[in-house]
Amino acid sequence: MSKRSRIFIGIILIYTASIAFMLYRVVADLDPRYRESAEESLVETSQLLASLIEQDVRDGALDTARLEPVFQSLYARRFNAQIFGVTKTRVELRVYVTDRGGRVVFDSTGQLLGTDFSQWRDVRMALKDEYGARTTPDIAGDANSSVMYVSAPVRSLPGGNGEIIGAVTVGKPVQSFGQFVVAARNKTLYVGLVSVVAVLVLVVMVSVWLVRPFGLISDYVRYVRTQRRFSPARLLRRAMDVFSAAYDEMRDALAGRNYVADYVQTLTHEVKSPLSAIRGAAELLQEPMSEAQRQRFLDNIQRETGRIQEMVDRMMELTALETRRVLERVQPVDMKPLLEELAASAQGAAAQRGIRIELDAAENATVEGDPFLLRRALSNLLDNALDFSPEGSVVQLSLAVRRRHVIITVRDQGAGIPDYAQDKVFEKFYSLARPHTLKKSTGLGLSFVKEIAALHHGRIELHNRPDGEGPGAIASLTLPRAPG
Repeated sequence: MSKRSRIFIGIILIYTASIAFMLYRVVADLDPRYRESAEESLVETSQLLASLIEQDVRDGALDTARLEPVFQSLYARRFNAQIFGVTKTRVELRVYVTDRGGRVVFDSTGQLLGTDFSQWRDVRMALKDEYGARTTPDIAGDANSSVMYVSAPVRSLPGGNGEIIGAVTVGKPVQSFGQFVVAARNKTLYVGLVSVVAVLVLVVMVSVWLVRPFGLISDYVRYVRTQRRFSPARLLRRAMDVFSAAYDEMRDALAGRNYVADYVQTLTHEVKSPLSAIRGAAELLQEPMSEAQRQRFLDNIQRETGRIQEMVDRMMELTALETRRVLERVQPVDMKPLLEELAASAQGAAAQRGIRIELDAAENATVEGDPFLLRRALSNLLDNALDFSPEGSVVQLSLAVRRRHVIITVRDQGAGIPDYAQDKVFEKFYSLARPHTLKKSTGLGLSFVKEIAALHHGRIELHNRPDGEGPGAIASLTLPRAPG
């Protein structure tokens, strides 16, 4: 994966992780926030009931006779309240009143009368004129649910003056506001999902905006019009190419500055060596020397200048190839005639060093692609094999046809790829010295082949021959076979 792709995917992953972390924190914080809100309401309700009960205190004694019919009527009421999408149909509030000893003298549910609650935190704290609250399992209802309780002291005199003679506790089942927590959690997750979808839509919009100037959509329409017969698989594959190109363009728009900086830095590093050689030779030419020495330095300048020119030309070709994204013209290419042509054209250079080229192509196969680029890729592989082949050896060029793929293999009998170079052979500007000249190439040939293979939805592999086959390297170019 290229550095540009890693940067772009990294941005997407950072955004996704941020949204996920934010949603996790918000969702995890919903329940305690709802509990705090419910507790605040219970505090006010308990103080209200304490004030009402204090109105009926006579001679320092609690009188809860008025509470029983009120709560019977309250629990009998039925209504339909729509609260932000949650329906409420009955009152779930619970109330009990304890005397100064903590014993229950009134219970709205009618189940706890006479029970000693003096050790419960809410009652114990309220009788000491302190704030008391608790959340415990429901002992008067469903034991699998919990109830939040808040207490307030009841005094012998109205207005909060006088001796504490009891406590009133207001309770609310947690599940009654738990449905609001669930609804809020679902809404939050929905908003998060909408946010992700919105980003994807934005990505598509930016992609279209980046694609239009490069004519990728018009290229796709032109491609569809040129098809002689309708093939959904082929059209879908071409559409995927367009989306892939849009992704690449957007990726480059986000990371393009780093991409250009990397190219400039690498090219500058590679050009530095031949420029130093040219400068050194030019300085020495100013000194008195024989004609033979002068000619040697002039040849050196010419050779290094040619090396720079070749490097720049190859770099421009590779850059142009990388920015194409999709093939501009696609046509059926017969591979057997192409390999025969390449083998014949390379015979002259091979014969100078006594190298024999053997072609093994028993049957023909057709791929869809650019014949010029395919010829360039295979020519690079063949030239590479010849450069690393010893004199008098054999270079084998073969064509293997599979049901869905075509595999072109180039085998040489050279020294093979050193272990330290196994994972670097496709890097730009990386090159190994040729055995017969001890000089390196531009190091862009295999990168060029890799880009061509990617444009044709294929792959390129380069590795040493297996043990038992002798020394040498094997380059394999795998391409999709044309349907039909």
